[in-house]
Amino acid sequence: MPGIALYPGSFDPVTLGHLDIIKRGSKVFDRIIVAVLHNSSKSPLFSIEERVNLLKETTKHLANVEVDYFQGLMIDYARERQVNAVLRGLRAVSDFEFELQITSMNKKLDDSIETFFMMTSSEYSFLSSSIVKEIAKYHGKVTDLVPPEVEAALKQKFIE
Repeated sequence: MPGIALYPGSFDPVTLGHLDIIKRGSKVFDRIIVAVLHNSSKSPLFSIEERVNLLKETTKHLANVEVDYFQGLMIDYARERQVNAVLRGLRAVSDFEFELQITSMNKKLDDSIETFFMMTSSEYSFLSSSIVKEIAKYHGKVTDLVPPEVEAALKQKFIE
């Protein structure tokens, strides 16, 4: 499938599950734009700049992956970047209902942009940024959940 895919998310922080989708998506699409959502209604652990930098560092080996950020409606950003596809990762059936709502609304806003769902590899099906932050907060081991750069950044955030 040629074209540009947008992989939007909070990435607070990026996990090995996110990277699984990015790596596999980069083999399917000509280019992937990983876009960090700046959501003013949330209080993320990492700033937008930190999340962008961590993503750039952990995807630098993927030549067709670009990292950016946006604020506002994802569909407006997709139009601005001339994206023809949105890539979304699914961990479990429980993700599907939420993703279906978002996809249906995006389709209503712009039916020229298609959404593609990719199942996360089973070894990451339980993994979320929230779980990672909770473990790191109590100084638990996150080595098998995030890239080394993210593990170091989490340790810095939760220094006693």
